[in-house]
Amino acid sequence: MKLLFDHNLPPQLGSRVAEIFPGSQHVSPLGLDRVSDLEIRDYARQHGYCVVTKDVDFSDLCVLLGFPPKIIWIRRGNCSTAALENLLRQHRGDIEALETDAVNGVLTLF
Repeated sequence: MKLLFDHNLPPQLGSRVAEIFPGSQHVSPLGLDRVSDLEIRDYARQHGYCVVTKDVDFSDLCVLLGFPPKIIWIRRGNCSTAALENLLRQHRGDIEALETDAVNGVLTLF
């Protein structure tokens, strides 16, 4: 599963989890760091990404518009890049299961 990290997450996350989530990117190098959430959502859908964010708006868009893209909503306050990386690694199985889940479009991680 390719992950697209929203602007509210560290740009280094994509490279730090690349071996388990190949092709993952941050919105900044793609020129998406100053566009609307809807535009990020559309880009993710068109390019086969799952959006990783701390922003509730993506979860709301998933409810309103359906999926894809799937959403990983991180509900953790300020924390280090290493802590976020560890969270994604710990939930690798859950993230992989989300990809094939026909019912759920949002995975919430605490």
